[in-house]
Amino acid sequence: MGTEEPKRRRRGASALTLLCASALLAVAALTTPALAAPAPEPGAKSLEQVRKEIEGLYRQAGAATDAYNQAESEAKAQSDRIVEIAKQVAAGQDRINDLKRRAGAAARAQYRSGGLPPGARLALSDSPSRFLDGASRIRQGEKATADLLSDMDRTQADLQRGAREANAEWQKLEANRVKKEASKKEIEAKIKAAEDLESKLEAEERARLIQLEQEAQYKAQTAWLSTGVLKEINGTATESGRKAVQFATAQIGKPYQWGAVGPASFDCSGLTSQAWRAAGKGIPRTSQEQLRLLPKVALKDMRPGDLIIYFDDASHVGMYVGDGAMVHAPRPGRNITLAGAGSMPIKAVVRPEA
Repeated sequence: MGTEEPKRRRRGASALTLLCASALLAVAALTTPALAAPAPEPGAKSLEQVRKEIEGLYRQAGAATDAYNQAESEAKAQSDRIVEIAKQVAAGQDRINDLKRRAGAAARAQYRSGGLPPGARLALSDSPSRFLDGASRIRQGEKATADLLSDMDRTQADLQRGAREANAEWQKLEANRVKKEASKKEIEAKIKAAEDLESKLEAEERARLIQLEQEAQYKAQTAWLSTGVLKEINGTATESGRKAVQFATAQIGKPYQWGAVGPASFDCSGLTSQAWRAAGKGIPRTSQEQLRLLPKVALKDMRPGDLIIYFDDASHVGMYVGDGAMVHAPRPGRNITLAGAGSMPIKAVVRPEA
């Protein structure tokens, strides 16, 4: 316990040092002369236009990834539900068989004792009191048989309802399979289009493209910080929040992979959902569901471990780590890294802890 706090401080200092180094690189990019690049032909796209086009394609791939992940999550829930319904149907069928057996035994007993009218059986009986007692038991048996038949009807109705539910879940499962396949094709097409655009650039242009990307992020972060937002943000992480941040920052350097939830690679919401799972809290799998289902907090109340949802379509998410920084899995072709919390348009901040 005595060495844990210094370790946390060292981890936090390392993270902050890495972020500062990234910021210094971005500053240097803004003040260093641009790498020489061939003059564009008349009518050709500028490198900045290419950067924005590539960024747009990756954002569309991110939105499709969220749709894919949501369909996958729903498909798993539907599969689990189908299995549960199948178990209920099997148990119901066993109960039907038992009820039939008991009803058949009761019917045979009544048949053996019901060959004569009650009056004739009373007259022929050696003991009227014994006959009346037996008649009472017969009436009880008849009632029990009627109850068995009613129970059988209810169980049959439950089985039919279960079959309808299973059919509905199968239809949803198939719809989600189609949705997953469509999203997968869209993801792959957008990523290929972005990679094709980048592959046409010369080596110097690709280096300059990364520089432009850093400049755009630095510019957005600087504008965000210039509002004085950090003067208001001073929330302290909870123990669970620290564990989530510790997990997320430990993944720095691992590659982005759409649909991945670790341990070798992650997509953006795969990283945040697994970080909070490591902290003992299950949260929705996708950034859109994280926005929809988790409690929202004001930006000024943000604390380490909170999730920042980006863009109007909630297609990206990062985890706030403090000091104006967040950790995230950016996009295909990039690794998990620290970045400025304001380096992209913020839609909302949500808190996995109620």
